[in-house]
Amino acid sequence: MSAFSSARGFFRRVGAMLIKEFLQLRRDRVSLATMITIPLMQLLLFGYAINTQPRNLPTAILVQESSDVGRTIIRALENTRYFKITHVVHDETQFDRLLQSGAVLFGVEIPANFERALRRGDRPALLVAADASDPVASGSALAALGPLVQIALQNDRAIPDAIPPPFEIRTHARYNPGAVSQLNIVPGLLGTILTLTMLIYTALSVTRETERGTMEALLAMPINPVEIMLGKIIPYVAIGFLQATMIVAAGQLLFKVPIFGDLTLLAVLTTLFIATNLSIGYTFSTLAQNQLQAVQMAMMFFLPNILLSGFAFPFAGMPLWAQWVGEVLPLTHYLRIVRAIMLKGSDLADLRYDTLALVVLMLLAMTVAVTRFRRTLD
Repeated sequence: MSAFSSARGFFRRVGAMLIKEFLQLRRDRVSLATMITIPLMQLLLFGYAINTQPRNLPTAILVQESSDVGRTIIRALENTRYFKITHVVHDETQFDRLLQSGAVLFGVEIPANFERALRRGDRPALLVAADASDPVASGSALAALGPLVQIALQNDRAIPDAIPPPFEIRTHARYNPGAVSQLNIVPGLLGTILTLTMLIYTALSVTRETERGTMEALLAMPINPVEIMLGKIIPYVAIGFLQATMIVAAGQLLFKVPIFGDLTLLAVLTTLFIATNLSIGYTFSTLAQNQLQAVQMAMMFFLPNILLSGFAFPFAGMPLWAQWVGEVLPLTHYLRIVRAIMLKGSDLADLRYDTLALVVLMLLAMTVAVTRFRRTLD
């Protein structure tokens, strides 16, 4: 009887705790909604967006001659899902600039007298330049290029059938000719680590003050919301810059990742990226009611940055709507910036679009954060 009463009391106490916990979850509607809706949203978003076989990769054509064979090659590229012709140029300098700026991932050069040499059986070369800073995106497309063009030219009856084929494809993998994965991963990790740490640090800043009861003392001081925000963000800018310095140094010493571009430009744009993430994290801290919600919001924002920015999967391989989502994520633009500076030696003119995008995202986040914080004070 005593054992039965003890067991009965045990289950009654556990049941009371269960009811209490469910009541707390029901009152904390933000956390409850996050736990239920976020996994479903992420499944739908990433299930449709992620594609390990890149398609519609932006490609430039350098046309040195206007011929039927050249037009056949262009049509063959356009008819495949691997390549999307976005630029047709006639100047080699512009051709190189498009690759260096990241506007295209591939460049196909049809040299002068290509058709005449082809019909004479001289086995001319079709020149292909690939941006190999993302070896996953370039590898499969390069593998498909040879058979694609060869089959297209076989339809032209004036081209003699021959084994080996009547032309050769010379590929030049620029910026990472050895397809070394560290040259792609390490610069990406710089942006990923900064995103995670900066978001979480600042997402907890305001909610921590509220939960500790120090917000009232802060509000009693003669200080406005912008000054509070800057005072909280600037120390983390310094910490983020120290983190970035350590990662870049380790990348060079341990993984032999080069820096072909201007180190000062990399430092300035890294600071801009850090400030953008801190502003977003501060916005989350003004929206959250407690530290748990702040961390949940930060992680909810961090996961799309990983999967839709081009870090884990090729950006150009995602559907168009997913690329639009990726364009509003700071990590997308910073990955282009850091890889372009370190591996390509790009300058600010090449990176003006992504730099402007980071500035706009930072200003929007700061505006929302200050507005929300001012409402909190009221």
